[in-house]
Amino acid sequence: MRQSEERYISLLTDFGFKRIFGTDPNKELLVNFLNSLFDGEEVIKDVKYLNSENVGDVYTERKAIFDVYCENEKGEKFIVEMQNAYQTYFKDRSLFYSTFPIREQAPKGSDWNFCLKKVYVVALLNYRMSDEAFDSSDTIHTIALMDTKTNKVFNAKLMFKYVEVGRFDKTDDELISLSDKWMYVLKNLSRLDNRPSSLREKIFTKLFDAAAIARFTPMELREYEDSLKAYRDIKNSLDTAKEEGRAEGREEGRAEGIAMVVKNMHAKGMDIDVIASITGLNKDEVESLCL
Repeated sequence: MRQSEERYISLLTDFGFKRIFGTDPNKELLVNFLNSLFDGEEVIKDVKYLNSENVGDVYTERKAIFDVYCENEKGEKFIVEMQNAYQTYFKDRSLFYSTFPIREQAPKGSDWNFCLKKVYVVALLNYRMSDEAFDSSDTIHTIALMDTKTNKVFNAKLMFKYVEVGRFDKTDDELISLSDKWMYVLKNLSRLDNRPSSLREKIFTKLFDAAAIARFTPMELREYEDSLKAYRDIKNSLDTAKEEGRAEGREEGRAEGIAMVVKNMHAKGMDIDVIASITGLNKDEVESLCL
């Protein structure tokens, strides 16, 4: 098998993202990353990983499989998702995901006063979301339940962070804040041959050590290469479809690219659940495209 040409893994791949942010030995990286996004709004000291596969109240209900699902020392829940492919109803999907950690807080068979722990959905988007509600000058957008007239928060128990990684374009010598630095490595880690001088903090020493491909076992390398190929297939198909679909509209081009990727993966024998995880589609959407 061909050895990966990069020195460090790509955090945009399913394997790379979950290895760095979804494993207990690296939870310090997740804590630091989340704190950089919240910038004092929320201070996380520790996290405990939770089962990332959630089902409804009965077995037949729709599942939700999160990239990373954890809670902090106060019992507040965090869903962290990496979304590489544009999805028309992604806002609805992220809202749907938030219902699982809300409902699971209800105790069974006892009285309850409905006091909830906070739930946060952090969506990392490897594209431009370009929503009307967003400040176009920002790449990190905070969405909360608030009064539309006073702009004051009505209930702080549910919050969404939409992070447009695909729009981040600072160079390594322009990095100032901790969130800048994390956004930079999210987008560029696999392109780096050496660690930039702007990333000399101890936390990034741990990141670069954990992301070094030379430390992988043969099995880990195979898993990463498969994940990297899937990511590149998605990107190449979407780029091609966007060019070919410009005359028909941007959204149609994206949809065509995603459909092409799904069909190619299925033709190569990839499992439906794996395809859904990589593309960000749900299982029913993948199955309909494979027919």
